Amino acid sequence: MGTFGDQLRQVLRRLGRAPLFTAITLITLAAGVGANTVIFSVLEGVLLKPLPYPHPERLIGVWHKAPGINIPDLNMAPSFYFIDREQSTTFQDIGAYTNDSFSITGAGEPEQVYGLDVTDGTLPLLGVVPAVGRLFTREDDSPGTPETVLISYGYWHQKFGGDPGVIGRSITADGKPRQIIGVLPEGFHFLDEKDAAVIAPFKWDRDKMKLGNFSYRALARLKPSVTMEQASADVARMLPISIRSFPAPEGFSIKLFETAQIGPNLRPLKQDVVGDVGNVLWVLMGSIAGVLLIACANVANLMLVRVEGRRQELAIRAAMGAGWRRIAGELLFESVILGLLGSLLGLALAYGALRILVAMAPTGIPRLHEIGIDVPVLLFTLAIALFSSLLFGCIPIFKYAGTHLNTGLREGGRALSASRERHRARNTLVVVQVALALVLLICSGLMIRTFRALMHVPPGFSGPDQVQTFRFYVPETDIPDTDRERLVRMEEDILNKLQAIPGVSRASFSSMIPMDGNDSNDPIFAQDRAYADGELPPLRRFKWVSPGYFGTVGTPLIAGRDLSWADTYQKIPVAIVSENLAREYWHDPNSALGKRIRVASVDDWREIVGVVGDVHDNGASEKPPATVYWPIMMDHFEGQKEMLRRGIAFAIRSPRAGSESFLREVRQTVWSVDSNVPLAEVHTLGYFYTQSMARTSFTLVMLGVAGAMALLLGIVGIYGVIAYSVSQRTREIGIRMALGAQRQTLVAMFVRHGLWLASIGIVCGLAGAFAVMRLMSSLLFNVSPVDPVTYAAVTVGVVVTAYLACYLPSRRAATVDPVDALHAE
Repeated sequence: MGTFGDQLRQVLRRLGRAPLFTAITLITLAAGVGANTVIFSVLEGVLLKPLPYPHPERLIGVWHKAPGINIPDLNMAPSFYFIDREQSTTFQDIGAYTNDSFSITGAGEPEQVYGLDVTDGTLPLLGVVPAVGRLFTREDDSPGTPETVLISYGYWHQKFGGDPGVIGRSITADGKPRQIIGVLPEGFHFLDEKDAAVIAPFKWDRDKMKLGNFSYRALARLKPSVTMEQASADVARMLPISIRSFPAPEGFSIKLFETAQIGPNLRPLKQDVVGDVGNVLWVLMGSIAGVLLIACANVANLMLVRVEGRRQELAIRAAMGAGWRRIAGELLFESVILGLLGSLLGLALAYGALRILVAMAPTGIPRLHEIGIDVPVLLFTLAIALFSSLLFGCIPIFKYAGTHLNTGLREGGRALSASRERHRARNTLVVVQVALALVLLICSGLMIRTFRALMHVPPGFSGPDQVQTFRFYVPETDIPDTDRERLVRMEEDILNKLQAIPGVSRASFSSMIPMDGNDSNDPIFAQDRAYADGELPPLRRFKWVSPGYFGTVGTPLIAGRDLSWADTYQKIPVAIVSENLAREYWHDPNSALGKRIRVASVDDWREIVGVVGDVHDNGASEKPPATVYWPIMMDHFEGQKEMLRRGIAFAIRSPRAGSESFLREVRQTVWSVDSNVPLAEVHTLGYFYTQSMARTSFTLVMLGVAGAMALLLGIVGIYGVIAYSVSQRTREIGIRMALGAQRQTLVAMFVRHGLWLASIGIVCGLAGAFAVMRLMSSLLFNVSPVDPVTYAAVTVGVVVTAYLACYLPSRRAATVDPVDALHAE
């Protein structure tokens, strides 16, 4: 311990005597290590860490596929759920769930809260133990039993002050009194869904269930020792039983479900939670690892300069009997100390950066609440600290700690011109830095091109920042289903009052807002097409809209007319379709007018009266879905005698959209018609548009930061090599100038040297980029992984920056006084 303590004191003393070297080294390492720690924390929290539930490896997502109708991922249907729960031999249990939203009234100002609907087995599958009360039982989830709910720990404290006496009390949710039976534990997150304030049971009636309605998600827990293959075989066995056990919906036949060839598509539950974000995170991890390598190369260059200055000292120690192992060990020990100190500083930077990153990260990044500095992250930081220390510490050791020390006493003073061999290691490191920086900059450039391409895609609406939206739900307790027209007239009354607000030019409502993440899909039959028995056409996006909706959101009318209030109240069988649907079926928008479509065989045929522009509902990077727009109130639709949408989204076009004063007026206007209806999901259309590109912009920013850091470190490396070369060749410069060499010639000599190194690095970087960029192809949109514009622009930028980095220190060569240079020797 005494020897270790002495060595540590000596290292710290030497570092203290070189404050500039120590500060630059620590800052460089802290930047590289800190950036890697941040990205690894995200990678570990999102991808590597197991789900926070008991035995998460046995939890699976229960999906299906229907190759007969080209659907790779088909959700759970209630009819399938009942058979799976009753007859599975591989599931310990199965649970279904879906997102919901509840209007909470009767206790102050009405509010809309996020919620979940679940079956009684869903939460126990995740090992949930309530903080207070109990979970749902089979009785709670049965039709005809008293209404019950669970509330979240946060909502318990927010609404009821954490009062344990809340159990047994009732809240009015969607117009129904519901008894609170339990409080979920603190910190509980249901998969990666938005934290739900209220959770309610489905209460499905098995006796009234029919096939179809694939609108729910499901999870299951495998029995011990059961494999995914065994579970898939079990589900495949039960699917025909499900199809035979329940009737088909009105207007559909059992043959349709058999033709769809529905099969199992099980997957680990973690895959459902994480989604496809893995590609983004691995690309970012590789990019930031490149920054660390560049930082190590920079530090290795600094270490070479430092050891170069100590050659005389090390040579004397070698001559006095110090062995190669001892000298190498001391140099390596100093590198390890620098690596650990830089990593500690990087860890502190990472802690602060993570807090900012989690706050700014897009909603598309899952498991954000699980990202942080934990034991695996600390071990990773220690590992890269040691790796970095060995990487930048071994280069000067191999170069100077061996036989080269024997030449230290025989060489002249520092004014002697340095040999090519003495510069070879530093030149090689600069080439590596430039190559890695070029690869990262090309990554950034391709993401910039992708972002620009996305921005130039017409989304199907206009002026999104001037469109205010909010969701609105009227429970049956306020207006019963038997009085549908009254509900629609109330909604029209709200529209008229909203249009009277100063600054409002248009207002309308629909079942969903573009890009808000909601969707409804069903097949469409065209009257002028022939279908084989059991044939099911492709699914289409469905939206229910009020008159004036397209003008409000700015979707152009291509052909025909808009819906009217007469269509709605008189229940005239009409519809509007998107341009891509019209072209697919009838090759021309005008040819679609007058054609008739329907969903179920018992439905009325509905005449197409208009064709509107395509809307990129799934994001600008995805093809716009073929869409059918229906009136908000209809008869004989989807096998039902009557159809009405209770949950709708209002859209209001105004330059005041998004302002707090405008939102206050909107709320007061709505409540002047119905004081029990809260407003939910209050955002501008621009918010949804921005969120649709959030992951791309997040990746762009992260790669941009990595590229900027890489370029800065690479240029610092070139600058350092040229500056060091000038300082080491002072005597040579003096002789050249004494013999008549022009200052411009000397500057050009050093600039050529730096640009030669940069050129080699650029060639290596381009070769590496061609290979690496193909891995990024899934992140790009309308941009080739070998896009010549990006490659050329980045290459020119690196050359220009490298020239400046070479020129500035090269000017020192022109200021050398030949007399002083020769006297210095």
